[in-house]
Amino acid sequence: MSGPGSTLSCRAMGRELRRLRALAGLQQAEAARLAETSPQSIGRMEDGQYTRITSFQVSALCNAYRATKIERKIILALLTEARAAHKGQAEGGWWRAYADDFPADFDHYLALEDAALRTIIWKLAVVPGLLQIPSYRRAVAWSEHPEWSPEQVQKSIEISIRRQGRLDDPNFSMNVLLSEYVLHDLIGGKGVMRDQLYHLADVCERPNVSIRVVPYNASSHPGAVSGSFTLLEFPELQSTKKPEPPVVYVEGYTGALYLEQEAQILKYRRAVDQIGRVALDTDDTKRLILATAEEYEA
Repeated sequence: MSGPGSTLSCRAMGRELRRLRALAGLQQAEAARLAETSPQSIGRMEDGQYTRITSFQVSALCNAYRATKIERKIILALLTEARAAHKGQAEGGWWRAYADDFPADFDHYLALEDAALRTIIWKLAVVPGLLQIPSYRRAVAWSEHPEWSPEQVQKSIEISIRRQGRLDDPNFSMNVLLSEYVLHDLIGGKGVMRDQLYHLADVCERPNVSIRVVPYNASSHPGAVSGSFTLLEFPELQSTKKPEPPVVYVEGYTGALYLEQEAQILKYRRAVDQIGRVALDTDDTKRLILATAEEYEA
């Protein structure tokens, strides 16, 4: 990854433009009229999505919002960053070649994952995608999408393999907390589970990956009711000299949630801390993973 990507610059710019618009007391429709664009474009931009908008239009918004010189400078710099990064992603963002093979909201997640410095993952069921071997991924895909063709399943495997290249970046780290149930859920049969668990044991040796299991007999913790989630943390942006705020991704059966409010992030951080308190350490986790894998040998 050459930089934090257009996703982060767009998020920062959209957040600042929304703040200034609210201070100016303008509705999105009024802002759109002043910038000679559509209310939908204003909404997408404020939501952090890349939007084709000119510097002149952004300057018009800054005028309407009575932005200070410093605020205007930062917003225009973020626009420049977003354009440059978007061009780079359009040329080299691998996931764009698979845009027709996953839901639109997952395209957004892949962009966030590609930009993240660290991910913290809690899983009640199913090994995280970044750690799935092809045979396990195939079994998960058939289970989740029985209507898929063999070609679609193969695309899903290819996407999983490409995602795992993220682990080769020494600046990226991943902390995984797994319910012990994940080790015993017989996805794909005993042979697949055995190979998947041996792979997890191997990944435990990576310096930028931590895997810890929450055993069945652990004390109560919020992970039992929170559902599975991923907390993504991001690097500092050149224009703002501040890290982009984290995002919590909650994947549901019919869609996904992206949580960004400070109170929401704090609640999930507390959940991570409390789940971590009842999880095994990394050494005991590896022993448990290997022991469970050996059970599948029989």
